[in-house]
Amino acid sequence: MFYRDERKKENALSVGYFQLFRFATWKDTVMMVVGSFCALVHGAASPLMLLVYGMMTNTFVAYELEAQELKDPNKTCINKTIYWTNGSIYETAENSTVDCGVDIEAQMTMFAYYYIGIGLGVLVLSYFQIYLWVFAAARQIQRIRKTYFRKVMRMEIGWFDCNSVGELNTRISDDINKINNAIADQVSIFIERLSTFVFGFMVGFIGGWKLTLVVIAVSPLIGLAAGLMAVSRLTGRELKAYAKAGAVADEVLSSIRTVAAFGGEEKEAERYDKNLVEAQNWGVKKGTIIGVFQGYLWCIIFLCYALAFWYGSQLVIDTKELSPGGLIQVFFGVLMAAMNLGQASPCLEAFASGRAAAKSIFETIDREPEIDCLSEEGHKLDKVIGDIEFHNITFHYPSRPEVKILDNLSMKIKAGETTAFVGPSGSGKSTTIQLIQRFYDPKEGMVSLDGHDVRTLNIRWLRSLIGIVEQEPVLFATTIAENIRYGRPGVTMEDIINATKEANAYNFIMELPQQFDTLVGEGGGQMSGGQKQRIAIARALIRNPRILLLDMATSALDNESEAIVQEALDKVRTGRTTISIAHRLSTIRNADVIVGFEHGQAVEKGTHSELLEKQGVYFTLATLQNQSNTTNGRRYYEHVEPAPVARILKYNRPEWPYMLLGSLGAAVNGSVNPIYALLFSQVLGTFAIQDLNEQRNQINGICVLFCIVAVISFFSQFLQGYAFAKSGELLTRRLRKVGFQAMLKQEVGWFDDATNSPGALTTRLATDASMVQGATGSQIGMIVNSLTSIGASFIIAFYFSWKLTLVIMCFLPFLGLSGLFQAKMLTGFANQDKKAMEAAGRVSSEALANIRTIAGLAKESSFVESYEQKLELPYKSAKKKANIYGFCFGFAQCVIFMAYAASFRYGGYLVSSEGLQYMFVFRVISAVVISGTALGRASSFTPDYAKAKIAAAQFFQLLDRVPKISISPSDGEKWESFKGNIEFLNCKFTYPTRPDTQVLKGLVVSVKPGQTLAFVGSSGCGKSTSVQLLERFYDPDEGRVLIDGHRSQSVNVPFLRSQIGIVSQEPVLFDCSIAENIQYGDNTRNISMEEIVDAAKKAFLHDFVMMLPDKYETQVGAQGSQLSRGQKQRIAIARAIVRNPKILLLDEATSALDTESEKTVQSALDEARKGRTCIVIAHRLSTIQTADIIAVMSHGVVIEQGTHRTLMAKKGAYYKLVTTGAPIS
Repeated sequence: MFYRDERKKENALSVGYFQLFRFATWKDTVMMVVGSFCALVHGAASPLMLLVYGMMTNTFVAYELEAQELKDPNKTCINKTIYWTNGSIYETAENSTVDCGVDIEAQMTMFAYYYIGIGLGVLVLSYFQIYLWVFAAARQIQRIRKTYFRKVMRMEIGWFDCNSVGELNTRISDDINKINNAIADQVSIFIERLSTFVFGFMVGFIGGWKLTLVVIAVSPLIGLAAGLMAVSRLTGRELKAYAKAGAVADEVLSSIRTVAAFGGEEKEAERYDKNLVEAQNWGVKKGTIIGVFQGYLWCIIFLCYALAFWYGSQLVIDTKELSPGGLIQVFFGVLMAAMNLGQASPCLEAFASGRAAAKSIFETIDREPEIDCLSEEGHKLDKVIGDIEFHNITFHYPSRPEVKILDNLSMKIKAGETTAFVGPSGSGKSTTIQLIQRFYDPKEGMVSLDGHDVRTLNIRWLRSLIGIVEQEPVLFATTIAENIRYGRPGVTMEDIINATKEANAYNFIMELPQQFDTLVGEGGGQMSGGQKQRIAIARALIRNPRILLLDMATSALDNESEAIVQEALDKVRTGRTTISIAHRLSTIRNADVIVGFEHGQAVEKGTHSELLEKQGVYFTLATLQNQSNTTNGRRYYEHVEPAPVARILKYNRPEWPYMLLGSLGAAVNGSVNPIYALLFSQVLGTFAIQDLNEQRNQINGICVLFCIVAVISFFSQFLQGYAFAKSGELLTRRLRKVGFQAMLKQEVGWFDDATNSPGALTTRLATDASMVQGATGSQIGMIVNSLTSIGASFIIAFYFSWKLTLVIMCFLPFLGLSGLFQAKMLTGFANQDKKAMEAAGRVSSEALANIRTIAGLAKESSFVESYEQKLELPYKSAKKKANIYGFCFGFAQCVIFMAYAASFRYGGYLVSSEGLQYMFVFRVISAVVISGTALGRASSFTPDYAKAKIAAAQFFQLLDRVPKISISPSDGEKWESFKGNIEFLNCKFTYPTRPDTQVLKGLVVSVKPGQTLAFVGSSGCGKSTSVQLLERFYDPDEGRVLIDGHRSQSVNVPFLRSQIGIVSQEPVLFDCSIAENIQYGDNTRNISMEEIVDAAKKAFLHDFVMMLPDKYETQVGAQGSQLSRGQKQRIAIARAIVRNPKILLLDEATSALDTESEKTVQSALDEARKGRTCIVIAHRLSTIQTADIIAVMSHGVVIEQGTHRTLMAKKGAYYKLVTTGAPIS
């Protein structure tokens, strides 16, 4: 179909970034422009602060120099110049005068005002920058959501077949959130960072161009390191490395029945573990790389400090072209610019993922539906008679273009008559009904109503003529009355009551406490099947339809409610064109016309008695009373409590040496920042030394110290990265292996649940296990790092000036918060929308899940309205959030300015009144401020800790689950001479995922050792189920299965399965060589090549294998895709023979073959059956005439049994099947 080609073309084209804003109105555009302007100005604030900082440094240095001069009692300060006390002017060695009279307190007050001014400016600017962008984005996202949902609801049903409901729901929630991330706060932050980058350099050039150029020369190295850090976090390579192991897991879980039958659990766990090594190595590599990058980043930064301070001090001391303040200003300006450029890169990630997400969303928005249910076009006929005709229709579903469902179907349905469709499942009955509703348009041919092609009629009008009652009626999560009202807008309560009376529903509704206002629950979950059916019939009747479609309307009911519903249906059929599809033929005996379907064609037509004479499709069905029920597994998400860390650490215990090493590295890393504060203030202090040589020596010494710190921090970062990666990856591997083993231990029934589908389980192994390590190693490293950093900073600060430290400490909590917040900014705030979106999400998922019902009732628009209504709330909360978020951001940004204002002002007071050395002021302030922000940042960089705990909890839930059927080698009884005597005594059984359909309803049958038992019956009668009970994939709900007189429940499972060989209809082969596949037959020992060849010969396989170039080493491909069906069958037979079982189970092993290969396989099977108890599930009667016992099954019970001859003599069901040659399945 053309969906496919379209997809390929689109993949090349991504959405351009500015196209993301295609839903912006002029208001939004204005808001975004103003927001961008605010961000630009805000970006200039930090570089501006540096100017103040530089002037302040100069003031401090001047004051210190003056204080040193005035220590000499013979000097005094007159008119801002230093004089000797005898009145002559004081000159230094270079014949220059010395200024004095710096009023440090007044100066500091002025600087404090500057700081506060900048701080307030930042508060206002950053508030607007965030608020305007977030608000504008919220408005656009609101518009995108509405447009998208409206468009999806207009799509034709075929489109929904190709896009799963789950996928659409994720798109509505996650993808639109990704777009939101790409057009909201991230943009303004990106602009702000770029602006800081530009202004930082400008401040540098204004202060001193020489030093700026020197620092610029090395700054790309810093920018590069910061950028690399951001990128290396985002690699998805581990998942690639895990892919091999993932493929093994997927293959094993998809064919769990085969693995269980052949006892391959241990073998598979080993194979999985082998493949995990690669993922583990890659994870360690990644951790090491991150460690190296981090080490490199810090190393480069400290080396830059050394270089800049050394060269800068040359400029200050020797050429005097820079003041000490200028040095600081230049150096920090450039550093800030480089860091900001590096930090801008994560924003690009958000933009990219937004563009990717927008692709599918915008594609859908731009797609024109082929059948538009909301369009006004098309005729509405004045008078409808109700004749429906199908002209040569050929049709296949868009999601499965290779399967022809209807093949040149032609038939007439007369007005006012009841026509019944019968036929095996998959023959196209329901499809015809969907064509009448115009859910699909046929590929060729046409459907006509009263002679008009339905494609020319107005869709909503057409659907309003049709009432439909389905097998599994869909009710919406509202009241009974509302559900019935969905049938037709604007009906009175009287109409509703009449409709319910006609549908035999009135009485039970009146008995409910809230009567018509009773809520039916999610999907009608509060109602019984019969009640749901009758409400659905009332809903169909209230439309007063001309055409009534009944799709197996009674099949899901028990006999009593079936009779009631049937009576209701018979009442309402009169005078309407009715089409009824039924599997229970009793319900359609009195139809006017019965049409028999087979392979997409109407093969026979007539009344009940006419068709029985024809001995065709209808006859076979009537003989066997076919019945097959399918129900969909619903998914239940249980709420998981996060796992305790202690238990996670227990799994990590063997790696303690690595964790110790890592913690050591982390401790060293933590103390790097405080040491930097020490050295940095020391450099400033040197400028106040009068003796130039002493000054030079000190500066060189400090620069050497910087270099030493650089090297140490490189190694300690590397150590931390490597050690924790190693311990974390070993943990991940251990968890994956343990988890996989736990999965293989579960009973087969556990895998039937949709939440445990192979896909879901493989994802769990892939992601949950790797998330868990976020709660161990890296977490510990983070804690140690933060603690040493804070500890060292406070020791330094309190040692040099406890008073100043106490003042700054008031700001610490705010600084920590601010750091946390800025880090949070990088990730965006999208997740909080999730809560608010839940109500709207419920509407959308209900609408998408039941799209067929909604389309049939032509109720799309009411769901669109309801969805838009539910969007108001999240929109309002987004508006409120924009405000709060803007304010928080502004606050976080301006805290640091306020902290500087207060602490430097107080520092100035201490310097002047208590003679504190000014370099101590700088030392204390930078130590505390650095540790505060580092703390906030650190706490955010931990891979998500909460997520890790929840992932761990889900994992432990799996590990702690006790399987219902234990496969441990020690449980249960074994015995010596296993004969293979099997009895089924009154077995009743229901599949756990379909509790409403009992498959076996009291099966009684037995087979003696060495005999062959054949099961005959239509599909769904419980033939295969009985075999699964014998294998103990399931245990019966009631009754017993006896093996050599032992109850199956008490038998040791591996022992029992080792006695059974199985060949199934579609044999599962593993992706390895032919020899290995045959060896799989017995996993308890090593099978020699002779045995393999011997088994192959018995299975008529040997000659074919010898013709292959690689002989037994030929790879069979995934699921045996390289081989033909007959070849796969024979490998499976060889595999069963190698096992040398006492019991052989053949699930119609020849049904899928052509005659030539069937003969070969059949003789292989006859060979294999010799001397073994054998159970055959037959689909062709010719293959089982030699069986010792033939059991004819229907509805989960055996209706007759005996040898071929006795059954033929009985002239019962078996005789009819053989003589008419009717197909069974």
